Amino acid sequence: MSMRTNPAKWTPVSWRSKPVVQVPEYPDPKALAEVEAQLATFPPLVFAGEARNLKRALAKVAAGEAFLLQGGDCAESFAEHGANNIRDFFRLFLQMAVVLTYAAASPVVKVGRVAGQFAKPRSAPTERRGGVELPSYRGDSINGTDFTAAARLPDPRRQLEAYRQSAATLNLLRAFATGGYANLSNAHQWMLSFVKDSPQFKRYSELAKHITEALGFMRACGLDPEQHPELRTTDFFTSHEALLLGYEQAFTRVDSTTGDWYCTSGHMLWVGDRTRQADHAHVEFCRGIKNPLGLKTGPTQTPDELLRLIDILDPDNEPGRLTLICRMGADKVADLLPPLLRAVRREGRHVVWSCDPMHGNTITSVSGYKTRPFEQILKEVRTFFQVHAGEGTYPGGVHLEMTGQNVTECTGGARAITDEDLNDRYHTVCDPRLNAEQSLDLAFLLADLLRGKREAAKPLPAAAGL
Repeated sequence: MSMRTNPAKWTPVSWRSKPVVQVPEYPDPKALAEVEAQLATFPPLVFAGEARNLKRALAKVAAGEAFLLQGGDCAESFAEHGANNIRDFFRLFLQMAVVLTYAAASPVVKVGRVAGQFAKPRSAPTERRGGVELPSYRGDSINGTDFTAAARLPDPRRQLEAYRQSAATLNLLRAFATGGYANLSNAHQWMLSFVKDSPQFKRYSELAKHITEALGFMRACGLDPEQHPELRTTDFFTSHEALLLGYEQAFTRVDSTTGDWYCTSGHMLWVGDRTRQADHAHVEFCRGIKNPLGLKTGPTQTPDELLRLIDILDPDNEPGRLTLICRMGADKVADLLPPLLRAVRREGRHVVWSCDPMHGNTITSVSGYKTRPFEQILKEVRTFFQVHAGEGTYPGGVHLEMTGQNVTECTGGARAITDEDLNDRYHTVCDPRLNAEQSLDLAFLLADLLRGKREAAKPLPAAAGL
């Protein structure tokens, strides 16, 4: 086994001595330092104990005893922040989770790309329109979407607004998760109004009916959901890409109960496919915090490189510590994933394997919109499960860019969104997201895959061998 610890001493600032990519160039370093110092005095957004709870839940996923549902906005927007949007996202997440739980007969670990996903890596540092070249939009915590020199100038004060919005979002999510909204008795009420005339409505309504009947049976047996918090509340965790390292450093605090360092900006942080260089700043920062970590694994990742990163980020082979988020592309995953699975299995690593079917399937439509064909997204998910079945490993989760809003950003789906439909409700500030209908459609596909996996794992009746 190639497990080894990195002998170099880690501190919350040791990343600053390493090469760093995908970070903005701020015109006023003094103003940036002042903002980071101010952020370091702010209360934490999440707590170390919550991050440990998530790690324990992810350990069950790594063991094949639970499934990870991770999803949310490509990049959160200051302009779209509102109680209704947060509620609609949360209720869609609950619907997807209950569909998966019912099919797999195992827990679903719910992790949102929310309350912190305000910074994005970009393929090019600048953008050109009509002969004008300006810095690329990198997320609302860095600069603005308007194509003007003033909007695209990185402004550190935006990080303060990102913190305020994250805190407000977390406050509402915690209320929804524990205040009764997540009660399974409300499963019928989670259906979004604009989905009620969709093909998924009938299927979901039938599932909700089964849940209601099961709860009625439990009550008749003396098991009232009101007396069992696991039926009326849920655990919901937050995650985002650890891209803006000065912001993350400001929220890296010592846990008073363990003496360990935790980044308190979110429960789970991930390293992106563009920032996963083993000797660079992003990997250096993440290796020292005790949060659960994600690592985006793209088509250029080799088995040896992946094992080196696992050695650095998870030297103790701790179940639940590391989630490998595979973003290969629908036409590449069958060839590229098996060598990675074999290498990790050979080393005896306890990781979560998750499928990101979004980022490897992005195209530019004829009309000029960045989009993702829903059929390719479904294909990558199916192939991901097929590859794991062939290798004898566990397909532990999915990582989606999705919204509870009725947008038209990804083509295809039950309503067959076309290229011409994209301009109807194309609202994303960065990458295209699945809308609520497409997300629920994908949840039912996953449910079928998980149900099939569960049926295949059942022991044959004794007579079957005669």
